[in-house]
Amino acid sequence: MSFEDALRALEEVVRRLEGGEVPLDESIDLYERGEALRRHCQARLDAAQSRIEKIVAGPDGRVARTEPFDSEPFDAA
Repeated sequence: MSFEDALRALEEVVRRLEGGEVPLDESIDLYERGEALRRHCQARLDAAQSRIEKIVAGPDGRVARTEPFDSEPFDAA
């Protein structure tokens, strides 16, 4: 499931729960579904973050610099 699809589904879960019209058992099921969607979205965001920047450690183990994940030179041709 894409991030955008998961986010839309999560928003729908929240809308239904906030509406207050859902019976208790269904609310619990929706809450569990919402939590799974939230974890999925967070995992996708974390993966995107790690692709955007790659941390480069110096010899002492401390962060020396950050550089873009795609560090290949840009070809304007």
